[in-house]
Amino acid sequence: MARSGIDTRERIIAAAAKLFYSEGVRAVSVDAVAEKADVTKRTLYYHFDSKDDLIAAYLETRDQPNLAVYRRWFVETDGHLPAKIKGIFDNLARSARHPKWKGCGYLRTSAELANMPGHPAIKVGAAHKKNVEQWLAALFEEQHLAAPPKLARQIVLLLDGSFAAVLLHRDPTYMEAAGEAAAALVAAASAGQNDQAALTGS
Repeated sequence: MARSGIDTRERIIAAAAKLFYSEGVRAVSVDAVAEKADVTKRTLYYHFDSKDDLIAAYLETRDQPNLAVYRRWFVETDGHLPAKIKGIFDNLARSARHPKWKGCGYLRTSAELANMPGHPAIKVGAAHKKNVEQWLAALFEEQHLAAPPKLARQIVLLLDGSFAAVLLHRDPTYMEAAGEAAAALVAAASAGQNDQAALTGS
């Protein structure tokens, strides 16, 4: 694909991302996306087979940037592992206080498409959540905690639950409370690992 073609595709996705996140995937028409991207509808359909394809592309482009933000928040938070995990939630709570914050784009899209489990965007969203879970599991594995996959899943449940609660109540302190619970889970796992190491002399 020519360079101009790549730029056009990226411009369409960027326009779709702004509209879909702000207004929802069902409320936004293909015409609206084309207008915001300053392309014809025909050009949009040259790059995307359907609106469903465009929705999936919108979510797919958020995957690695979102993971990168989580990693940065983790690294930049001072303290031991529990504090660093809590730091992710604290930063999310800070983001949620921004007037343009509208929750998790993956969860909102999955709710809008709940009656379409085979939709490509649902598959992209599930893959992203799995990527977050696997990243956390790898962190816990590096720290030699017991049952890293189980602990990672518990943290993801707290993350997604806090997204839903904050969107409903418009109160970011729910996210901070979830962060405290996540830190307590990680601290308990860390203490258990230390006790096991003391017993084995390792």
